Amino acid sequence: MTTPSSASPALPSSAAQGHPVLGHPVHAAPPRLPHDLRGRWIALLFVACFALVAVPILTHPLPPLSDYVNHLARMHVIAALPDDPDIARFYYLKWSILPNVMMDLIVPVIERVTDIYTAGEIYTLMCFALIAGGTLTLNRALFGMWSALPLVAFPLLYNAIFLIGVMNYYFGIGLALFALAAWAFLRDKPWPWRFVISTLFVVALFFCHLFAAGVYGVGLLAFELDRLRQGRGRPWGPRLATFVAAGLPFLPIVPLLIASPTWGLSTENIWEPQGKVEGLEMVVNVYFDFVAVLLTAVVLGAAIWAARHRLLHVHSLMLPLLLVAGVVYLAMPRVVFASYMADQRLPVAIAFFVLAAMRADLRHRLARRGFAVVLILLLAVRVGEVQVVWDRLSQWTGAFRQSVEQIKPGSRILVAYADINGGNDPRDLGLVHAACLAMIEKSSLVTTAFAVKGKQILRVHEPYRSHVDTEDGTPPQIEQLLVTEEEPSADGPRYWDLWPQNFEYVYVLFTERGAPNPDGDRLKLVFEGERFQLYQVVPPSAPPS
Repeated sequence: MTTPSSASPALPSSAAQGHPVLGHPVHAAPPRLPHDLRGRWIALLFVACFALVAVPILTHPLPPLSDYVNHLARMHVIAALPDDPDIARFYYLKWSILPNVMMDLIVPVIERVTDIYTAGEIYTLMCFALIAGGTLTLNRALFGMWSALPLVAFPLLYNAIFLIGVMNYYFGIGLALFALAAWAFLRDKPWPWRFVISTLFVVALFFCHLFAAGVYGVGLLAFELDRLRQGRGRPWGPRLATFVAAGLPFLPIVPLLIASPTWGLSTENIWEPQGKVEGLEMVVNVYFDFVAVLLTAVVLGAAIWAARHRLLHVHSLMLPLLLVAGVVYLAMPRVVFASYMADQRLPVAIAFFVLAAMRADLRHRLARRGFAVVLILLLAVRVGEVQVVWDRLSQWTGAFRQSVEQIKPGSRILVAYADINGGNDPRDLGLVHAACLAMIEKSSLVTTAFAVKGKQILRVHEPYRSHVDTEDGTPPQIEQLLVTEEEPSADGPRYWDLWPQNFEYVYVLFTERGAPNPDGDRLKLVFEGERFQLYQVVPPSAPPS
């Protein structure tokens, strides 16, 4: 296994500079150039992989991702205001400097020419294309030639972090890969271009997600540490000055963050030691453990075989990348700026950078064909896993859409849990925010809609603001509703207090089929599906049914 450097884009630095490679003396013959698939075959394989990975998205307009439908509902509100009177009665927009608005800027524009569900599909596929294309492009910037190995990124596009539905962050991962690729391409060019373009990338990444800008920072720090190491023997002062100057493009983040309402969340940080291993597993885990184990075993086995036969080339960026990312990951809190799973999002992003820092020598025709076949098979297994589960879960989402049809337009909807642990199973994620469908289909007020100051641009008009969750918390359990039916919470006001007066419908999530009506005096069952029930509220002034 050889270790190319960024000093020469086309050749390993040891060959270009006459350094020993794997114990060979300096006077040994230079190593042979690595072979790979031709550019047009790499492009064709990219298109084939992209078409395959798009199948679950295109066949499921409403994928069972946790936060996805909540974000999609906000996109619809942005596009519908001010023309929809019911939406305008409940919601308004508060545009400000927020590090979480890329989807808000793109999807409503797409919705002008199509429906909101298709717009969401297009945006999701844009995220996939950015990540896969960014991995391929960064690899090209590091090695000086196109390689097929980064196409292994395609099977990783579906992962446990994607199931959460963090769509702005996912877009930012792809942009961060292109940002580091641009820096590598321009590293030995006149400095103004490099700094201007990098600054533009940093600003764009900030508006994608603050964590996405951090991912680029990790990659850039690792890259410059590698360059600093390569410059041994040169004067220390200029090398250190160049290293420090690489951080200048990140300076705009400081005034942007201070001017943002997100700064008000800067004290809401929680560090947890548990879950660090789980964060690593999220890179390959989706639904079935055996699929994750199979994919990991095949990739590791192929990498070990290629390394033993000196066919795997690892860029010198790899070591500082793993060291920097490892230190940041261990030190990073679980909650940063009130955003949960902050640390666990990092390994997925770094996995694509790791792939970009490797290439394989596909000198033999059998190796080239074998790589293409194995890649397609791995991707087919991963896509098949997602497709099978989503087909089954679509029965739930389909039933949920039927329940929304029973809701009167412009209604106020409260979401409650029958099981406090609901949503922990990946198969439950599609139900967590499914009630937000009523915002799209019925222009309704939904208590779980993302309307948190410092996180989203969506706001709720008075007098409804006190009746929705503005802290992105867990919905109340049904027992909590029963004790606040006629009087407020004893330990302080809650948005669900006196709910029969303030809401017209209640969604109870994570129930069992045939679960009894929890409050026959105030709730009338309207629709029952797998794992949820929709009740119409009987107003206090009306006689019980």
